[in-house]
Amino acid sequence: MKYSLLVIVFLVINFTALGVGSWLMNNGPQTEWYINLNKAPWTPPGWVFGAAWTIIMICFSIYMAQLYSVDKSALCFGLFVIQVVLNVSWNYVFFNQHHVGLALVIITLLTLLIIYFFITYYSQLKLVSLLLGPYIIWLLIATSLNYYIYSNN
Repeated sequence: MKYSLLVIVFLVINFTALGVGSWLMNNGPQTEWYINLNKAPWTPPGWVFGAAWTIIMICFSIYMAQLYSVDKSALCFGLFVIQVVLNVSWNYVFFNQHHVGLALVIITLLTLLIIYFFITYYSQLKLVSLLLGPYIIWLLIATSLNYYIYSNN
């Protein structure tokens, strides 16, 4: 498959996952439950989340297209699928079901998985691995926000 087509495929998958995750939130950030939570002082304004995830998914789609170009293994694709499931399920568990502790486990696993991608495939992708930087940084921030809510509510 041509590289440009791979980028498009991963963009479609990743943005579809974001859409499904958003739908599963059931207006979570606007609910009384979320509004009344004791949130971390470093919680960014709502618009930052959409902008961040757009940048993250563009970078991650390019990364995955490059990775899939050099590693078509079932393991590599399986890890990508696990990433999608963890990413989508966090929205549902946190915002819809209000299981903050389980959400913390999910986002921690997602963070570790993206770091695993970085470490494991760095030798094959070199500088392309830096495309995971925004994802890793955002997940570290999001994990800290989830942890703060878990610890202070």
